[in-house]
Order: sequence, then structure tokens, then C-alpha cells
Amino acid sequence: MLKKYIRRFESIIAMLQSVLTQKQFIFLSSVLVGISCAFAVIVLKTFAHSVFSFATYINGILKLSFINSILPIIGILLTVFVVKRVLGGTIEKGTSQILYTVAKKASIIPKKQMYAQIITSSLTVGLGGSAGLESPIVVTGAAFGSNYAQNYKLPYKDRTLLIGCGVAAGIAAAFNAPIAGVLFAIEVLLVDVSISAFTPIMISAATGALVSAIVLDESILLNFKQQQTFDYHNIPFYVLLGVLTGFVAVYYARNFQRVEHYFSKLKLSPYKKALFGSSMLAVLIFIFPTLFGEGYESIKTLSESDPGKLLDNTLFASFRNNQWVLLLFVGCTMMMKVFASGLTIGSGGNGGNFAPSLFLGSYLGYFFSKFVTLIGLSKLPISNFTMVGMAGILSGLFHAPLTAIFLIAEITGGYSLMIPLMIVSSISFAISKRFEKYSLDVKGLAKKGHAFTSNKDSNILSTLEIDSIIQTDYLTVSPDEHLSKLVDYISHSNQVVFAVVNNDGELVGIVHFNDIREIIFNVYRVKYTLIKDVMKTPPATISSIDSMETVMNKFEASKVAFLPVIRNGKYYGFISKSIALEAYRTKLRSMTIE
Repeated sequence: MLKKYIRRFESIIAMLQSVLTQKQFIFLSSVLVGISCAFAVIVLKTFAHSVFSFATYINGILKLSFINSILPIIGILLTVFVVKRVLGGTIEKGTSQILYTVAKKASIIPKKQMYAQIITSSLTVGLGGSAGLESPIVVTGAAFGSNYAQNYKLPYKDRTLLIGCGVAAGIAAAFNAPIAGVLFAIEVLLVDVSISAFTPIMISAATGALVSAIVLDESILLNFKQQQTFDYHNIPFYVLLGVLTGFVAVYYARNFQRVEHYFSKLKLSPYKKALFGSSMLAVLIFIFPTLFGEGYESIKTLSESDPGKLLDNTLFASFRNNQWVLLLFVGCTMMMKVFASGLTIGSGGNGGNFAPSLFLGSYLGYFFSKFVTLIGLSKLPISNFTMVGMAGILSGLFHAPLTAIFLIAEITGGYSLMIPLMIVSSISFAISKRFEKYSLDVKGLAKKGHAFTSNKDSNILSTLEIDSIIQTDYLTVSPDEHLSKLVDYISHSNQVVFAVVNNDGELVGIVHFNDIREIIFNVYRVKYTLIKDVMKTPPATISSIDSMETVMNKFEASKVAFLPVIRNGKYYGFISKSIALEAYRTKLRSMTIE
């Protein structure tokens, strides 16, 4: 019955596609993708919040966080089971896969990503894994956009645009922050977007936020009611907070990857690895219960008038009213968050680092401002620093200062903190960029040679495959042959450059037509001159495993039009600079979203 309704709905959309202009259909599609993403967010957020409420209720009865420690173990083991039994044994995690898909896979995302992320992340994070739902939400939104475009046979540019729509709608619905959704889609994922492409992305983000606001209970979303007036006298402290968030973002990025790398090298079965990692996570959550799940409830608590509630039902409940113990608890929890998140994802769970970055930032902002206040240096507005700290870590970790600024501005219900948000986010970004060239999600791609940065030329060159432009049908000559053989080749082909190879197929030199132009009209010299006497050493050679950026750099340095390619130590073919540039121009046209 459900399939029947789906087919009927799809036939209506197909009919509309035939009567609407391309632009009108994209606008309609952006609305539909936004609605789909919003409901995915609603399902994920509601489930995660319900489990958190259940665990909190049980903790209130037991007066100790046993249940908090047990649930994450169950969640990660269930996630591994689903991945192995339902999803074919593998699942791609993180938003970096969207970048790779857009660049290398023509913006085609497998259908299973429309539900795989929802199922696995709800089990992991919903049952207490210390990670975030935003990354799975973003991937799910991108999958909705890509598969919708595939279903209606839209071209690459429109597929990519609808991926951006899905990403923007997912973030917008998760935080009721449409501007942040648009900026995240453009700043982090789709760096090459024309002004005209903003419209469908904005429509999708607004749709996602609207549906979420109507359907989703406001208490589930991360929002703040209490904030204090911005005082320009506190600017030096905001500057210092920006410096701290920048260094803490670097600390988080490096240690998270160390934990992930450790688990990737463990020679254990998936279930044993999951049990080992989740058991360590359970110990951390038992000591620091606020590491349970996304942690948004504890972020709200920190910004309110009674942050001591964080110590309720913990091992430190008797120190509830001790400000220094609370500060120490917050500081230790802050430093342990990276290991909790690394254990969650590294051991087999699914989630992202968006929520952990907000968690870490709020705890750092609270710790810093409370410490300054307690030592009597200045009385800082703690709630403001708690919120601004989130922007600092988010900016430093994802290299997305605009997203960080407007996300916090939107979820705080106003723009009165715009100046400190700009100060902290920009400083954090600058420091993080100084020590980490790539953002946390992109760093994994960079290690595999698929780095995507704000450098447009590098991005495009990284997407080109060198094998697609190597010409392997060029005629070759032997160094001991006479020049007459080469002249014969020239007269019967359009080839102007020849590789000179020995009997083992190794390149020993090259001969260009321009270098022998004067000789070939002298019959005597042609007959008695050996090729080895006129060949030259190539100014550079290209390895078949070189990146296109390396290839273009060699062309630039050598100032020649052709370079020979070496594979496994032997001559393989030539690359023409003109063909390489044409491939670049073609890719540039296809990747520009209009």
C-alpha cells in the first residue's frame, strides 16, 4: 500500500517536471527535499531525547548512573550488528564523504545512505554514545537530495545543488537555524556556488526549519533564553577565549584522530572492538555522566542559573554547592570529551563531531569565565561566555567561522552577541588554521590524497584522474636507430614528440620535431645520424601516480608542452599540456553550480 502511494506521488512530481521550467522545478524540489530532511531530523532528535529522558528518570530512582553506562554499550553493539547484517558490512561516516562524492562520484550517493545514517546514529547516539547527530543528519540530507535528483534524471549541477539543499535543510531543522544551514552548506561543503544557487538552498533551509519548528518539541532543540548584555569592557577576555578555543580545537582534532587510528589498527573482530571501546566509554560516562549522548541538556544547564545540577546523581553529588569542585568537574569533563567521542565512533558507533564541538565550547566558555570570576579578576557574564565558546570550537574544528557565528546567534534568539562571536570565532579559526591545515572532516581526505580546500584550482585539479589524459599510443624509437626512421614517423603522423626507449622499455631521452627541423632536410645527416646523438633528457618526467596538481606544477616549471609518463620504471606515454588544460576547463564548467 505504501509503495502504491509513493509511486503515485512520484508520478505527480514527474508530471510537474514536464510542465514547469527547470528553475521552477528546482525550487519545488528544494521544498520537497527540505521537508524530507526535516522529518529525518524529527525522527532522530525525538528518539535521542526520549532515551535521554528515560535514562534520566532511571537515574533519579537508582541515584547513580549505572544505566548511563550500560546503554552506550548496547547502542554501539547494536550499531555494529546492523552494519554487518543489514548494511552490507560497511558504512561511511562523516561529512567528508559528501565532498568526495561531489568531486569523484558525480554527486551520486547510494540509496542506503537515506536510511543507514538514521538507523545507526539513532542506535549509537540515542542510546548514549558520546557523539552528535548532525553529521548523520547532513549525510542523510545529502542522500535525499542526490537520490531525488537521480530519480528525476537531473544533471550533475542540479544533483549537486540538491545535495546542498539537503545539507542546509538538515542543519536548519536540527537547530531551527536556517541561516546557519545555508552557510554550512556553502562554507563547508559546496565552496563553489554562484549567487543564483543561493535561492533554492535558502528555500530548502527555511522549509526544514519551519517543519521542525511546527512538529518538533522546542525543548528537544538546542536553544537559550537567558543571556546578558554585551559589555565592551570584556573584549580582552573574549580575545583570550578565542585563543583558548583555537588551541583546544587543535587538541580535540589531534586526539580524536589518535583514538580513531588506534581502533583502526586493532586486530579484533568488529564485535570485540565494539565491546572493548564501549566498555571504556562506559567507565568515562560513569565518572562523568554528562558525556552521555549529545550533551545538549548539560549545555543548557551550564548557561542557566543553577549549573550545580550537573553534579546531581553523580559520584560528586555531595559537592553540589561547591563552586571549585563544579569547576574541576566541568574542566575534566571538557578534556575527556574528545576521548569519549573517539571511543564512540572508533569502536564502531556512528555519529559526528558537530555536537561534541558545541559541548566542548560551552564547557570551555563556562570554565574560563567562572575561573576568572572565582579568582576575583573580573565578574564575567558566564552565560554569554558559555554560548560564545561554542562558536569558537565550532569555528576552529570545522574551519567554518561564518557558520559558527550565525548558528550561535540564531539559537540564542538574537544578535546581541555578534561582536564577541566574531572576535572569538575569527581568532579560533586563525589559530586552528595555523596548526591544522585542514578541518577535522577534511583531514582524512587529505591523508588519502583527496584534499578539498578553499583553493578552487587545487580542488578541481584533485578531482581529475591522470589516467584520463595520458596518451599511450605515441610512437617510440630506439636510441641506436637512424634518424631516417624518425623522419618516416613524422611524415606519416601528427606526432611532434617521440620517446626514446631501450630494449627494456626504459625511457632514455626524447626527441622533439623542433630540435631536428634543420637536420631532416639534409639527406646525408638523416641517413648517418643516430637518434641517440640528437635526443635530449626530458626536463621532467611524470609518474603515473602523481596528482594532477603535481603534473601542472611540473609543466609550469619546465615550460614545455609535453612530458613523458613513467609507470613501474618504464615509459608509459605522454601528457600534453593543452589536453590537461582542456580537461581542467571542462571540469571547471561542470563543477560550477549556477
